[in-house]
Amino acid sequence: MKIQVGRNELLSALQSVIGVVERRQTLPVLGNFLLDVADDVLTVTGTDLEMELIGRARVQNLAPGRTTVPARKLFDICRGLPEGAELTLEAAADKVTVRSGKSRFTLSSLRADEFPSMGAAAGGVAVTLKRAELKLLLERTQFAMAQQDVRYYLNGLLIDVSPKRLRAVATDGHRLAFSELVRDIGVTESMQAILPRKSIIELSRLLDNTDEEVSLVIAPGQAMVDIDSVKLTTKTIDGRFPDYERVIPENGDKRVTADRETLRRALARTAILSNEKFRGVRLLLDEGVLKLQTHNPEHEEAEEEIEVSYSGAAMEIGFNVNYLLDALGVMAAQEVALELKNAESSGLLHEAGDASSKYVIMPMRL
Repeated sequence: MKIQVGRNELLSALQSVIGVVERRQTLPVLGNFLLDVADDVLTVTGTDLEMELIGRARVQNLAPGRTTVPARKLFDICRGLPEGAELTLEAAADKVTVRSGKSRFTLSSLRADEFPSMGAAAGGVAVTLKRAELKLLLERTQFAMAQQDVRYYLNGLLIDVSPKRLRAVATDGHRLAFSELVRDIGVTESMQAILPRKSIIELSRLLDNTDEEVSLVIAPGQAMVDIDSVKLTTKTIDGRFPDYERVIPENGDKRVTADRETLRRALARTAILSNEKFRGVRLLLDEGVLKLQTHNPEHEEAEEEIEVSYSGAAMEIGFNVNYLLDALGVMAAQEVALELKNAESSGLLHEAGDASSKYVIMPMRL
């Protein structure tokens, strides 16, 4: 294998794939990229056995072939070379030589046939979306995914596809984030898949806010996303996701409307003196007024009062302040609505006038 390629072109392909390569591997070959040259295209593949990323770059093909090369070393070399540099990569025996100008680097390689492949997603449903649409769905929900929960099916994000809508849902058992895209999705059957946390974070990083198309395929045990020059394939989590429709409260008879940024800043200030472990904030509602109170074991206290639109009975309820801040941080509308029933029931937070994204937060005893 021998190729000539521009530094920027190669770096772009390596950057799109490097996120899947763990710093510690169970198999030595997982620390490598698979480089495959055919025609004038270099395919760069990285995997951790759960997820596979494939990037592509246009090259001058001097000799086709396949090899593997240490991923982070090649990435760091390429990143360290000057802007606009030209590189030559040549594989011979168990070495790969990288040349650029007066620089030369010789890297050890492993056999290409040792590199594991996940294969193509077979069957299932295929959806075509705008990149901005999919990115927004993920950004509005991914913060609520659990981390290393024993309920393994919570350590990911549910993609729920049906003919007239596409939904993204995440929960860690204490809060739930829901966002949906309502339009003709172009499928005839419904299908659900739980994508692992790492795959969702990588996918969100790779997507941009353009109207370019992205292809999403959900198949039994596997999902694939094709973003122009990058393809992500991931195993799905085998488990039963909670019935999220039953979790979302309905008919909350107490509705508070507030300016999103005013509420977010007031919560951020009161959070400074909240209990570092439990992060509780007390909300005291009265006509036209919302009071926020926090305290901590050092007997320090914070109180904020903001104007809101509320005309129900006086009420007091506690929430984890981080959960409120996370939800407010991904909203875009000027005004938000909080729907409540009583101090023991979950609160429902969404943008005023737009319930396409909803956030359910369980109350706390304070």
